[in-house]
Amino acid sequence: MKFNTLKRHFKEGAKNTWRNGWMTIASVGAVTTTLILVGVFLVLMLNLNHIAGELEEDVQIKALVELTEEETTVEAMNEDISNISGVESVEYVTKEEELQNLIDSMGEQGQAWSLYEQDNPLNDAFVVKATNPQDTENVANEIEKFDYIYRVNFGQDYVDSLFTFNKYARNIGLGLIVALVFTAIFLISNTIKITIMARRREIEIMKLVGATNNFIRWPFFVEGLMLGVFGSLIPIAVIMVGYYFLTQNLVVFEQFDFVKILPFFPFALQVAAIIIGIGATIGVWGSLMSVRKFLKV
Repeated sequence: MKFNTLKRHFKEGAKNTWRNGWMTIASVGAVTTTLILVGVFLVLMLNLNHIAGELEEDVQIKALVELTEEETTVEAMNEDISNISGVESVEYVTKEEELQNLIDSMGEQGQAWSLYEQDNPLNDAFVVKATNPQDTENVANEIEKFDYIYRVNFGQDYVDSLFTFNKYARNIGLGLIVALVFTAIFLISNTIKITIMARRREIEIMKLVGATNNFIRWPFFVEGLMLGVFGSLIPIAVIMVGYYFLTQNLVVFEQFDFVKILPFFPFALQVAAIIIGIGATIGVWGSLMSVRKFLKV
């Protein structure tokens, strides 16, 4: 396509956007309203996915070594566990370190446990992390087979509930976003269809004088693109301001260390790019779907 022809299409599309007045405002409003909802669900889903990922990364296996174990060296046990498929890291923790960690975690009440420093009842342990958190149970089952392992703890009920919740939350969030996007496409296509119906005579004349379908489509492509981009500006502003306020003022995140939302930058720019992309897609697709039926002359 020649540059002058492309320039003509963009000029015509921009002119039609301005010429349609209230219909343009209605189309932009439909895109804006839907994209605000899409943007809010997108921010929630991405942060939920991030928090879920952080929680999954914190899942560890603690393998307690038999108190009477003397024959097998720490190096040999470490090698056995490291060779299990799906193990990312292995850390050996002595029972003295375990006791000290227990005392530190309980604050003032933990001092009562200092009485056991001379006769420590705890076990040495291996702290194991799986490469894929979903493989935690399989790795734990393999570790449990070793004779020198007394018990394996990884909070099975908690882990299973966490993975199940994360799975459903991600699927539901994705489903809501897809549903909202298709709702937006339906709204914008019907709104644009009204404006195109008023120009169907123009399309018919262009077809009769020999204009190709692509030549007719291009101005509507540009018009839909502009409607989608314009309709995404307000949602981007609303979401960026709201998210910045959230990151700066919501003190609940200071009380719960495990709740760490994504930092404002570069997350805000990524969300803005996604919203513009969705808006442009909605506008273009809705416009092209609307003009298609009028090209059959």
